[in-house]
Amino acid sequence: MKITDIETIEYSVISRKTRDKKGHCHPGEPHKTTNTLTRIVVENGPDGYAFGSNEAANEVAKRHLVGENPLYREKLWNALYRTQRLHLGTLNDKPLATLDCALWDIGGKVAELPVYKLLGASRDSVPTYASTMVGDDDPDGLGTAEAYADFAETLVEEGFSAIKLHSWMPPFNSDPDRVVQMCSAVRERVGPDIDLMLDSHHYYTRTEAKRIGDRISELEFNWFEEPMDEHSLSAYKWLTNEIDVPIIGPETAEGKMQTRAEWVKRGISDLGRVGVHDVGGITPAKKTANLYEAFCMECESHGNNLPNLHVLCSMMIPGRYHEYGLLHPKYDFEANSNPAITNLPHPDENGMIHIPQQPGLGYDINWDYINEHRIN
Repeated sequence: MKITDIETIEYSVISRKTRDKKGHCHPGEPHKTTNTLTRIVVENGPDGYAFGSNEAANEVAKRHLVGENPLYREKLWNALYRTQRLHLGTLNDKPLATLDCALWDIGGKVAELPVYKLLGASRDSVPTYASTMVGDDDPDGLGTAEAYADFAETLVEEGFSAIKLHSWMPPFNSDPDRVVQMCSAVRERVGPDIDLMLDSHHYYTRTEAKRIGDRISELEFNWFEEPMDEHSLSAYKWLTNEIDVPIIGPETAEGKMQTRAEWVKRGISDLGRVGVHDVGGITPAKKTANLYEAFCMECESHGNNLPNLHVLCSMMIPGRYHEYGLLHPKYDFEANSNPAITNLPHPDENGMIHIPQQPGLGYDINWDYINEHRIN
């Protein structure tokens, strides 16, 4: 059994999201954009598929994967990881994650098991939290504290029992007092029984972050996410010791499981954080979850994608929630899901999300759509 090729499949989709000059998503006018599906081709099959990566990264990966046995995931992930040092501009953690996910897809198909059962299953479904887009300047969108409260009320009516608020971030006014007002309005509207979390502007000063943290502690928020630059370990250690609301992290800091080990050792956060595409794949995400477990720390998943759900359903420690979104009053999330996937799981009437039971990652790929809209 050996890998013979890595194929980069590009296809067009109509997106109704736009990005502000800082890169944050908002509802926008329909426009054509490009999605990518990576295929790891195996002699006599089965092939592995995962969404993401790009041709340049996959060309680098070919040098290390072609001719190898795809079931040697640990060996292959480490070969790509060690290649990053001189190819980081091309093979960063996101394409590395895609390639690793495709290898796990092969492994699950060979074993005739969904990936989470190959990892070692702990559950078949998890609660979701509704994750909002960042704030904007639209009073009928997320432009005011009351607009956030209105939307939170709608999400509760739709069955969500937990909501993560992405507050205003530049280029919009991210003043801490404005954020505190918004959090207060949402808590007042949804009541005490809904779990609330805050993901704020990522470059507050210590005192600004403490001002927000003190107030959301009083509001009994579940966690406070990335309020400062995550490269400043000392600032996070200070904040974790200064406020009562749990600090969660790191989220996007480079360094995979090694960086997260340093946060644990130094007592920099109360809750751990891991996303498959933040650390470079399912392989390091599972290592990271096990690391947190060894230190009796809860670990929450970052990102609304199927590989994260597989890792989450293999963890015995909380992860309490799968992230669902990004959501906005003027954006139909489900209607605008990736049209190349026909079975992306959505929360049921109780807010639970159920993991697909097909072997591998479980994607039901809409090849008719891809072939009709294929670019290369």
